[in-house]
Amino acid sequence: MGDSEPYPATNPSMIENAPVQTLVHDGLTIEGYSRAAVQTYWRVPELKIGFDLGAQPWSFMGTETWFVSHGHLDHIAALPVYVARRRMMKMEPPRIYMPPETIDPMQRIMRQYTRLDRGRMPCELLPAQPGDEIELSRELVVTVSATKHTVPSLGYLVWDRRHKLKAEYQGMAGEQIRDIRLSGQEVTEEQRRPLVGYLGDTTPQGLDNCPAMYDAKILICEMTFVSPEHRKERIHKFGHMHLDDFVERRERFQNELIIASHLSTRYHSNAVHRHVERALPDMLDGRLKLWL
Repeated sequence: MGDSEPYPATNPSMIENAPVQTLVHDGLTIEGYSRAAVQTYWRVPELKIGFDLGAQPWSFMGTETWFVSHGHLDHIAALPVYVARRRMMKMEPPRIYMPPETIDPMQRIMRQYTRLDRGRMPCELLPAQPGDEIELSRELVVTVSATKHTVPSLGYLVWDRRHKLKAEYQGMAGEQIRDIRLSGQEVTEEQRRPLVGYLGDTTPQGLDNCPAMYDAKILICEMTFVSPEHRKERIHKFGHMHLDDFVERRERFQNELIIASHLSTRYHSNAVHRHVERALPDMLDGRLKLWL
């Protein structure tokens, strides 16, 4: 990733270096790939954000704001590659949010890559903690919630934020509303709608910690284990979710689309479909999508 390539590719979309699946739902495009212990990366181009950096598809390079759930390699290993590529392509340094405990180790790793690569690693590594609100734009804000894994980990929820006229002022003439506003009274109130929820690796506690995840238009979450042979109590000790956790919570999911990902490599795709369709024959009213 050093300066040995004097003429970088000018059409990034033509380079396919990592698998990407795509699904479009109500104007939002979900792109990415996730398999446990392999690699996890997602992005929503309309929102100009991505989640996790276990690998970095060349086509994702233009997305400059990322939210990392935790520091396991299958979720963060490609961060130096991504930063170096953007520098090579003369793009602005990216902003990458992550658990505070992850920042210093990542900075030290990147300093070693700088020595090896002899190229700078310009980026902003920013701490995110449960309860934080991160403004993306006037209309979009990301809230941070606690998840439960074997290392410090976070979940992220993207909200659509609008200011609407308060009910008591609706129906008034424009001049009246103007006068009330000029008098110093607030005539609008903020209304939020959860758009996209993202959970990295977590037990179901990470989902339950943030009830709004159940209301997000799109929920991206893990379902690492699906076989009855893998008991959920043991799975929870390793910071993961089991198919049984979804069955127990089926009435809570109000999402329009639920993407179950991060399936264990112990399972063939056919076995995953067999186990899930046996436990949830209606696939949560057709809202559950297995990302394989």
